[in-house]
Amino acid sequence: MNTHAPAAVHTTAIGGLTRIHQGKVRDVYAIDGQRLLIVATDRLSAFDVVLPDPIPGKGVVLNQISNFWFGLTSHIIPNHLLPVPLASVLPNAADLPMLEGRSVVARRLKALPVEAVVRGYLIGSGWKDYQATGAVCGITLPAGLRQAEKLPQVLFTPATKAAVGDHDENISYAEVERLIGPALAARVRDSAIALYRFASEHAAQRGILIADTKFEFGLDTDGTLYLIDEALTPDSSRFWPMESYRVGISPPSFDKQYVRDYLETLDWNKCAPGPRLPAEVIEHTAQKYREALRLITGPAAGG
Repeated sequence: MNTHAPAAVHTTAIGGLTRIHQGKVRDVYAIDGQRLLIVATDRLSAFDVVLPDPIPGKGVVLNQISNFWFGLTSHIIPNHLLPVPLASVLPNAADLPMLEGRSVVARRLKALPVEAVVRGYLIGSGWKDYQATGAVCGITLPAGLRQAEKLPQVLFTPATKAAVGDHDENISYAEVERLIGPALAARVRDSAIALYRFASEHAAQRGILIADTKFEFGLDTDGTLYLIDEALTPDSSRFWPMESYRVGISPPSFDKQYVRDYLETLDWNKCAPGPRLPAEVIEHTAQKYREALRLITGPAAGG
């Protein structure tokens, strides 16, 4: 499986198509009223700031990991992918080499204004919240839990979707019900938890713990709920190698934690513009993404 893009792609401009959204990583183009072209670039964001240096091949890896999970979880919930050849929707064939491997044709759906965050372990902002309040996002937990400990139950801790450069904000389940209605809120919560549990079992057989993840969902005009955006990638999840997992410490992860750790050594205020990255940090991060792809899509340990 080739995970190396021909060249790093930081920003895209596709002739003949209108870009309707630019996220931290993905550029979204309108094909027509029913379909979108979604491109995973090699941009990297850290502390909600898009850094100037791309990670070569990262978008290809993210796309392959997402597509793998979309295929594996379609029995739980349908997703936005359409089986349409990329070349058939491009006005200019010259754009194909840049886009191949990092792009999908997807249904044009109404995205819900909620990040569906699911946590299986006590880490990150959840750990900080627990230390301060004994709860995670308002959900009270038993006393005495330690950093990175497996939670007594899987938690659904939703957040608002922030614009590029802003921070997502945790919200209560009651606020989700207010935003999208109780029935749809329950569907989102139950789908997110089912996806997390299924993926966690798959990953654990391949030596990876999924500490937490976030999903996005959208609706079609008939009210059918779809999984959209990305799924269970190192950008949207915290993957830990099982062999180095220990309760009481923040385990190393298959994601941009290596970049975050480097940035923490700098005199940087975590506001744009972000600092340049040394070549060795870029290469090490690219290796981490490729390793996550290899393990997740490969055979079970001992298989």
